[in-house]
Amino acid sequence: MSPLRKGVREFQDNVYPDMKVLFEKLDKRKEPHTLFITCADSRIDPTLITQSDPGKIFVHRNAGNIVPKYPETGSSEAASIEYAICFLGITNIVICGHSHCGAVAGLADPESIKHLPHLVNWLEHASETAAAAEQIDPDSEESMLSLVERNVIFQLEHLSSYPIVSERVASGALKLHGWVYIIKTGEVRLYQHSSGQFEPLSGSFA
Repeated sequence: MSPLRKGVREFQDNVYPDMKVLFEKLDKRKEPHTLFITCADSRIDPTLITQSDPGKIFVHRNAGNIVPKYPETGSSEAASIEYAICFLGITNIVICGHSHCGAVAGLADPESIKHLPHLVNWLEHASETAAAAEQIDPDSEESMLSLVERNVIFQLEHLSSYPIVSERVASGALKLHGWVYIIKTGEVRLYQHSSGQFEPLSGSFA
């Protein structure tokens, strides 16, 4: 806990004072523009990757950046989606996968996680990714990155199955985005619906 306590002291002594006005505003009001669904992996920091100030993105994290299919209304993912759209009024949802994802690796090699029953049960929500994993070489870094990309696409499809999402997408009030973050290089790849391919992100994703 020592590094965490040291970090808190650093925040309170040297960071917060410079951002005091912002935090005072956030104490009264929050207006995030994006729901950011990503993996719980400790190497992924959504606010760092996007260079977002506090209050700008509403983050939901889980193993494998998975969105259970509708009508899985009892999940925390469904609750976050509902809250972000109806209460916060977000206009974008990003599903962000990443290179060397342990959850995706587990889908590609079920034997490696069979001793983790809760993880095994959770990954049943990514059955399409598990099926796709049967067709790839788990020892190939390129193939595994491709599987990470396909998982993001499958989760976008799950996300679109929620009426609250599909209705707002149809009306133009909400946009969905698929990203893959490459840890080693810092690159972010954006899914292009028109081509079905992931391409380097540049400029605005509006």
